[in-house]
Amino acid sequence: MAQLKVLGAGPVKRGITQLAAQFEKSSGHRIAVEFAGAPSVRDRVLAGEAVDVAVVPQSAMEDFVAQGKVVTASRMTVGCSRMGLAIRKGNAAPDLGSVDAFKTAVAAADGVVVNVASSGNYIVKLLEKLGLATPGKIVTQADTVKIMDHVAASPAKLLGAGQLPEIRELVDKGVAIALAGPLPAELQSITGYDAAVTAASGNAEAAAAFTAFLSTAEARAAMAATGID
Repeated sequence: MAQLKVLGAGPVKRGITQLAAQFEKSSGHRIAVEFAGAPSVRDRVLAGEAVDVAVVPQSAMEDFVAQGKVVTASRMTVGCSRMGLAIRKGNAAPDLGSVDAFKTAVAAADGVVVNVASSGNYIVKLLEKLGLATPGKIVTQADTVKIMDHVAASPAKLLGAGQLPEIRELVDKGVAIALAGPLPAELQSITGYDAAVTAASGNAEAAAAFTAFLSTAEARAAMAATGID
């Protein structure tokens, strides 16, 4: 039986970890899963790291395809993630039900905390477009975990921006934050995630079996339960 290495971006962590455990039981293969920020995953795969399956945003997967880093025939869509805002646990949750409500919430906040990946860049550009990127309003952290730790620890009235699956996972882990809600539909950023066997895989057959498993109705339902739909 093969020993597979799966490298994925943060928002798919919970679902892929659960599915890897299920696949191990049904196939006998062993799977080591590792997750990092999407830019780091992209760079590692492009550098030729010995990974069997990559699960990344579709933009990164396009780079992999263009540079021959994945087996194109194995590529499949895992699902989509949406963005939301979190607050410190115990703070009053702002209304995010409309564009005007979102603008009011951001204007009233002491700061909006974002990461250095694509989701953070999206929020920064969104606030600039809406005229809300006032001096000191945007606070940058390395990743979603650090964003939410910062929001939880700060006495300031902060909004932490992140992918909904990651926010929900951190709430469940006991980080002292609460989900304020998703971004309004008109402002929402939807990120699709794809999986594929890498060209560097030494276990291509077993890796292809895993990506095929990810496309089953059972796997899609499990991913949807974590916020990747």
